[in-house]
Amino acid sequence: MREGRVRVNGTVVMTLGARVDPDQDVIEVDGQRVQIGPERWIVFHKPAGTLTTRSDPHGGRTVYDLLPAELSTLRYVGRLDRNTEGLLLLANEGELVHRLLHPSSGVEREYHAGVAGPLSEDALRRLTLGVELEDGPARVLRARVLEDEPDGGVLALVLARGRKREVRRLLGAVGHQVRWLRRVRFGPIRLGDLPRGDWRELTTVELEVLRGAPGD
Repeated sequence: MREGRVRVNGTVVMTLGARVDPDQDVIEVDGQRVQIGPERWIVFHKPAGTLTTRSDPHGGRTVYDLLPAELSTLRYVGRLDRNTEGLLLLANEGELVHRLLHPSSGVEREYHAGVAGPLSEDALRRLTLGVELEDGPARVLRARVLEDEPDGGVLALVLARGRKREVRRLLGAVGHQVRWLRRVRFGPIRLGDLPRGDWRELTTVELEVLRGAPGD
């Protein structure tokens, strides 16, 4: 835009953040009209070992390497770290994506975590009351035991924010090493039985709920 390559209704627009109406305005870049496609949302089951990024200079496999080329223009809605698997939303509806990711939205993220070390009510209580991490206090909204084993088990944790590696750091702070981590819900959207590496379109009902009431 700063190079004067963008025109709206025949007029050069150089102001970043300028608003347009895609249903009425004619938008051109280098003289070519930009065709804005329909809004699209998908759920992808990200496998562990893949990066949530457009590209990796070190040659790591990214989520876009696993998705068909037709979905390459979609933006991921929040990251999952390399070793975390599970639900990842991708979309081309920028305004809603921004709203969902804003800290004030309170959108819930639910994770299932396989952990080492005996499970205790004290650890669950500390997770919900809050612990001090290197970048400030953090807590989960809810925590419960899904499976209890002598040397560990599986926990379900619900958070309202998405700080970097927050779940792993929270669990480490209460004495649990994470064996595996899976995000199973983002707001009202659930992973369900979608296989690893597969994706599906959001249903009309899911999208209506996501737009109208972020969170659970």
